[in-house]
Amino acid sequence: ESTGLQCQPPEELIYGAAVTHVRQGAAAPGARKGPAKRDYLVAAVLCYGNLINFMDWFIVPGILLDVQKYFELSDGHTGLLQTVFILCYMLAAPIFGYLGDRYNRKIILAAGICFWSAVTLGSSFLTELYSWIFFLSRGLVGIGTASYSTVAPTMIADLFEEGQRTTMLSIFYIFIPVGSGLGYVLAAGMAELTGDWHWAFRITPCMGGLALVLLILLVPHRTQRRTAFHRALSISGTIRVKAEKPGEQRAAKATWCQDVLALAKNWSFVWSSLGLTAMAFVTGALGMWVPLFLYRAQVVQGLVSPCLQETCNSSNSLIFGGITIGTGILGVIAGAEAARRLRKVNNKADPLICAASMFISALCLYIALMVAQTSILSTFIFLAFGELFLSVNWAVVTDILLYVVTPRRQSTAIALQILVSHLLGDAGSPYLIGTISSAIQARHAPSVQWSFWSMQYSFILCAFLGVCGGGFFFLTSFYIEEDRKEAER
Repeated sequence: ESTGLQCQPPEELIYGAAVTHVRQGAAAPGARKGPAKRDYLVAAVLCYGNLINFMDWFIVPGILLDVQKYFELSDGHTGLLQTVFILCYMLAAPIFGYLGDRYNRKIILAAGICFWSAVTLGSSFLTELYSWIFFLSRGLVGIGTASYSTVAPTMIADLFEEGQRTTMLSIFYIFIPVGSGLGYVLAAGMAELTGDWHWAFRITPCMGGLALVLLILLVPHRTQRRTAFHRALSISGTIRVKAEKPGEQRAAKATWCQDVLALAKNWSFVWSSLGLTAMAFVTGALGMWVPLFLYRAQVVQGLVSPCLQETCNSSNSLIFGGITIGTGILGVIAGAEAARRLRKVNNKADPLICAASMFISALCLYIALMVAQTSILSTFIFLAFGELFLSVNWAVVTDILLYVVTPRRQSTAIALQILVSHLLGDAGSPYLIGTISSAIQARHAPSVQWSFWSMQYSFILCAFLGVCGGGFFFLTSFYIEEDRKEAER
């Protein structure tokens, strides 16, 4: 196989009933007895890349107060930083989903890592005169990360069977909150250590270079797609299948429009994607604004003085980053284990787990907002519980997609889910929360109290969207059994 961006061999693109048209009596190629040690090594490399992906994502929120002051941005314009990133990310995702279903995925991942690392490093040398270039750089980083988030999960799904796949996806998605939390910690730590927030953007490119080397050396050019046909082969070794009749041809590969139309009729995919959208809205707003919200609450309580220095106190980012890491790991593990156990007694367990966790998370977040003016410790505690229950859903939602969507549409399905969840979710939530906050402040005389209240009132929208997300996952439970059986057929 050459190093160019090549199409997968035709037989790798044929699934379901189409694979039965094989010469009678022939032992089917590519039979596998289970994941080898190399498969786990490949999964580890992909997890490391996911860690860097989300560290880059949350560097800006970790030093948000410094960036806002350096470029002299209002709350609305500050929120636009993350919105630009997410918009480019979600618009690029369907393109990489299309490429991931048809071309060499290793090359796509390598190009994405190289691109976003180079742009991140370049953005660390910008001055206050070039704020528009800083906005542009965040958009370009979003394009690079889209290649990874779209393609990498399908490679893990290819390597492992259903039970192991859930476990490995759980590990992969643990690195979403871990990477997010480390992004806060890295950004705040480097800003405090060096006295210059620009240094926060110079560490992850080095980590990206290591990821690129590991990807080139350890990840194969092509992973075998683990369809129902391949799973049957791994059990029996060989299968005798129906002879191909004269004139009978293999099923043609569906077009992208046909794939999208089929996914739009898959109600489990539709409702779970809307539930994920509500999750994305909440996590996007919290990830962007919580450290700044806590800082303003502390100023109102008199615990800290307003920041007039070049580098502001970053303790809130460090603490929130630690909470994000801890609750993320615990939440993803708890969600995967709960799903594994409850599936044995209830086929609808996955969407019901997601629904319950969203309802509980919304309640915890609302309480955290209400107690912020009187008790920072209580705010941290309820924020931790809110993030914990949000993290329960990460691996479970992806696993739902992988078993209700036929394998040859999975990259496209993930790309569309990314597009919808970010378009209606965290692409707009940081900017919307910031805009509402700025509008409230504009109606009142400038004061520390209204600076806090404006952010508090804006955040209530997140609790409402959390309840909506729970409702969407509950609706998923009405269709999931039928859609799963259809995907298996």
